[in-house]
Amino acid sequence: MRYSAFYGGKVATTPKVPIRSLDDFSIWYTPGVAAVSKMIQRDVELSFEYTNRWNSIAIITDGSRVLGLGKIGPEAALPVMEGKSLIYKYLGGVDAFPLPIRVADVEKFVETVSSLEPALGGINLEDTESPKCFEILERLRGQMNIPVWHDDQQGTAGVILAAIYNSLELTEREIGETRITLLGSGAANISAVRLLGEAGADKKKMIVVDSKGILHPEREDMDQLLLRNRWKYEVALATNGGRVRGGLEEALKGADVLVAAAAPGPHLVKKREVAGMARRAIVFLLANPVPEMWPSDAIAAGAEIVATGRSDFPNQVNNSILFPAIFRGALDVRARTITDGMVIAAAREIARFAKDKGLTPKRIIPTMLDWEVYPRVAATVGVKAQEEGEARKRASKLELGRHAREIIERSRKTLRILLEKRIIPPPPR
Repeated sequence: MRYSAFYGGKVATTPKVPIRSLDDFSIWYTPGVAAVSKMIQRDVELSFEYTNRWNSIAIITDGSRVLGLGKIGPEAALPVMEGKSLIYKYLGGVDAFPLPIRVADVEKFVETVSSLEPALGGINLEDTESPKCFEILERLRGQMNIPVWHDDQQGTAGVILAAIYNSLELTEREIGETRITLLGSGAANISAVRLLGEAGADKKKMIVVDSKGILHPEREDMDQLLLRNRWKYEVALATNGGRVRGGLEEALKGADVLVAAAAPGPHLVKKREVAGMARRAIVFLLANPVPEMWPSDAIAAGAEIVATGRSDFPNQVNNSILFPAIFRGALDVRARTITDGMVIAAAREIARFAKDKGLTPKRIIPTMLDWEVYPRVAATVGVKAQEEGEARKRASKLELGRHAREIIERSRKTLRILLEKRIIPPPPR
């Protein structure tokens, strides 16, 4: 609280052009700016060349489902969005503007966000409740010509996939033969089912468990799901080929992997349930601030690899490994969208980076301190966007990697200088 009050927020805009005298204002503003505006009027794509649009995104939320806090509203969500903006800049060199909005209706939400397109190179949707978030993402991706990304869906699914790749390697499994149980049916796991399927996992070998038990096509509430949450309904139809019934204990019998993205609480998953999993089990406990069970309990129950969403335990599975890099890569080729193929390519590169550093059961994924991962992933994403025909701009992987590294290093160096010169003062004691 003291730090927030002392600094008055986490991010600010700063000039990026020289101002040496009053004459410079006539170049950057009127009358000189008129020539630039006329050029863009003739070809709006030039807005990416002559303005900061090429590097700008908005982080948009209605504050209806903020991680660990719930429905707190747009004003209370602003500090969280500022924190995300800070990570975007420091780790990805991306200018991300925190923009909570007071819009409850899906139609107005979509209309508001789509109206921002002329100013931005991309949209990061954040902390919006399910199932509303699925419809908003679908509609905005369908009508906007810049990437629209929902980090709670795509980001979480992507980093889960990266962690699964290396966990499967360590435990000598093939993704297509792996039995995966997912606890929780919110934005993260619904998206994870889709992405894991695209990456080669067999959806029929997946089981999803919600607060009412295992999802399956004959469940009593299927008609209600079709009306209220068709995305969850589709998952119920696509998964659980063995038509297993019951709760988490039944869903985990013989399972290779548990991906828990459910409610916080250290006793949501029981030791006996993990003990019923296959040998060399993989357990992801992603709830924050308290995981669904303590990692030590999961290991005691027989899990070989355990990951959480927290930085104070080994193997933090956190979106911050992915989102700065995925937008760096998308922006650098002016991608029109971020496809599942781009997310899978990013997940593979993250996994490869960790493998290059040396895999162990306690290190399956990089941390935010491994800043070299970001330009590598950005370059991979940019190349994939070109391969899939979603890029407006072409560049080689080498060029993209070099460009991303320069931008990210500049962000880090700028902050370092501001701290050294005490332009940003040290925190109060």
